[in-house]
Amino acid sequence: MRTDICDTLGIEFPLFAFSHCRDVVAAVTNAGGLGVLGAVAYTPDRLEEELRWIDDHVGGRPYGVDVLVPAKIDESAERAGRGEGGLDTMLAAVPEEHWRFLFGLFEKYGVPLPDFEKAKRAGSGRGGTQVTREGAAELIEVSLAHPIGLIASALGTPPPLMVEKAKNAGVPVAALVGTAEHAHRQVAAGVDLIVAQGGEAGGHTGEISTMVLVPEVVDTVAPVPVLAAGGIGTGRQMAAAMALGASGVWCGSVWLTTEEAETAPAVKEKLLAATSRDTIRSRSRTGKPARQLVSKWTQEWEGPGSPGALGMPLQMIISQGAMMQIDKMADSGNPGARELANYFVGQIVGQMNTVKPARQVVYDIMTEFAEAIGRLNALTEG
Repeated sequence: MRTDICDTLGIEFPLFAFSHCRDVVAAVTNAGGLGVLGAVAYTPDRLEEELRWIDDHVGGRPYGVDVLVPAKIDESAERAGRGEGGLDTMLAAVPEEHWRFLFGLFEKYGVPLPDFEKAKRAGSGRGGTQVTREGAAELIEVSLAHPIGLIASALGTPPPLMVEKAKNAGVPVAALVGTAEHAHRQVAAGVDLIVAQGGEAGGHTGEISTMVLVPEVVDTVAPVPVLAAGGIGTGRQMAAAMALGASGVWCGSVWLTTEEAETAPAVKEKLLAATSRDTIRSRSRTGKPARQLVSKWTQEWEGPGSPGALGMPLQMIISQGAMMQIDKMADSGNPGARELANYFVGQIVGQMNTVKPARQVVYDIMTEFAEAIGRLNALTEG
């Protein structure tokens, strides 16, 4: 099955796979879809390594990169991104009460305290500093130095620099939106492909459901192509999205339980056992509402004793360094860490109950999509 977007990007099937794992990106690309690497967790040097590896494993097939460029971040983080005090300025902007609350969580759940000075800086390097405009610009430069087929802005309107550099390189620009109004602004900014992401999705989302959002966005931005995202992980759901006017689908959660995924083992166990009711939109990981597994982490940060989540990226500095230790301890069997452990995932998690190779997930979606279309066609026959 081919759509205009397949011809534009040189892919066989309009299935876009967002993943932080290079192996998933390569597997989906090689299976005929388009893998998109989430770059927010990488430093520029590490991203260069990851993209070089993908280049070597996809045989010239197109793949994409997703960069987190929020429209608004904490002012102190922005100053640090401009070099005004650097990383120390950003770390100092985190109130002591938030560190005390975090240390208290480790004590309450019996999780050994890590070296928090090291953890703070690890959290800053694994996304905290990269979501400043300057940090994102570095990732964009690295990405466009590779033969990518798409670059995406994961949060907010892409900056003019991103659009200009991508177009000069002949690379289409995609952007994720949660409302029709956002989609209109993205197109005005020069975006070539809109990803309409419903509230069912994992990660940063709005509140409008996919079923309602997709046709609204399609009608708003036509003839700009739209990908549907949020609650999509099967061929039947893909067929429904196409019936709503989408030119393809963008999936993220469904790859977290594949064989290639680098998901922490304890987290993967929780994902495989979860139902569609076991997720929540919470600011506890990034400072902006992001759907993730319900766990003691989300409950404590949303609870009455919490100082409240900070803005992006300061909450990322708190959570990412902490989660490195929590995942490590959870995988070693620490019961408190297993209660705290969580990850970004959408409501499709209730259908993610088996471990498969990413290539097989692609083929299963393709097969079920064809079967669904066949059933719909049969309704009009005779």
